[in-house]
Amino acid sequence: MSSAPHPASPPRVVVTGVGAMTPVGATAHESFEAVLAGRSGVVTIEEDWKETYGLSVGFAARTTAPPTDVLPRHEAKRLDPSGQLAVVAARAAMADAGAPEVDPERLAVVCATGIGGLWTTLDAWDVLRTRGARRVLPMTVPMLMPNSAAGAVSLALGARAGAHSTVSACASGAEAVAYAWSMIRAGRADVVVAGGTEACVHPLTLASFGAMRALSTRGDDPAAASRPWDTGRDGFVMGDGAGLMVLESAEHAAARGARVYAEVAGAGLSADAYDIAAPEPTGAGASRAVREALTTGGLSPADVVHVNAHATSTPVGDVAEVKALRAALGDDLEHVAVSGTKSMTGHLLGAAGAVESIFTVLALDRRLAPPTINLDDLDPEVDLDVVHGAPRELPDGAALNNSFGFGGHNVALAFVSA
Repeated sequence: MSSAPHPASPPRVVVTGVGAMTPVGATAHESFEAVLAGRSGVVTIEEDWKETYGLSVGFAARTTAPPTDVLPRHEAKRLDPSGQLAVVAARAAMADAGAPEVDPERLAVVCATGIGGLWTTLDAWDVLRTRGARRVLPMTVPMLMPNSAAGAVSLALGARAGAHSTVSACASGAEAVAYAWSMIRAGRADVVVAGGTEACVHPLTLASFGAMRALSTRGDDPAAASRPWDTGRDGFVMGDGAGLMVLESAEHAAARGARVYAEVAGAGLSADAYDIAAPEPTGAGASRAVREALTTGGLSPADVVHVNAHATSTPVGDVAEVKALRAALGDDLEHVAVSGTKSMTGHLLGAAGAVESIFTVLALDRRLAPPTINLDDLDPEVDLDVVHGAPRELPDGAALNNSFGFGGHNVALAFVSA
């Protein structure tokens, strides 16, 4: 097995490719154009779930097209929908990066999920319960395990430097990017395909989150249901999707003349140790993650020009993040353009941080911050410069992407303009 010596100083890490399937687009670039245009991907669920199971919520943000429209049938049938989405997004990211030639033992994958193969798990249980053990598919466990998507992407790309899956609820996708960044800096790989995937819009999750009163119940107008920082927000909107990026050492990217979207400058991780579901209300843990992302990136609060916030549209969580940003950035927060793109995509759980990292990178590349839609009445506790109504031009500088998850997971990523 080939190896590289541990570098004397960590290499810079850049983003050279992006791929996604989301509720607002079949590709990463199509998705970003949609959020720039302020288009919502939240729709009424066409199946009769709500009536059959007595659900309190009958809408969600589902991908604009199923991954089976892209994958060959023989490949799709061996993957849970979450794995299908991941493979499509990973191949798209590599194509967007110019299909880099890289030693397979220097190519890695970090593909996260918050929940894993939920559809496979529950469908298999139904088969076992109603039709018996002989009818359960032999590939059930390889399809449902949380690392299934990472393994499938590794197989699809021939990546042998590592295939990892971070599982930290709604922070999973961002943590995958942080892990990939650390792999390249440690000399373990030259190229890492990193991000997250989730396919959990299912009656069980809708019922569970509904019982927690975590979901919006604005069924009369689903497109307006996800409304970060608005006084009328009443919960998040569930979504499906996947987003993966090609991260590469700057040296490797330069040697092949690759286009660079942005640099991954730093990452910060912390834990609240407060509650399994609720965020720590003062934002103390989240602010530590933001400060660490800046410190590891050699950045100061004054360098930050944009934040793609976690901003799920929950009454408590949105305010806690504002407090975290204020604590971490201080008065410099006044000149930061803040976007809440979950207002359009809904909350993609384990894929959220990955898709929103792509939006952050493309915002820096295009010098445009996406608007936050459905913001009719800004909560007086939200002292942020929220982008709304139209995209906003950005100067060169640094941008943050925040992701927080059940279990008290906090991840902040810092990117800088190329």
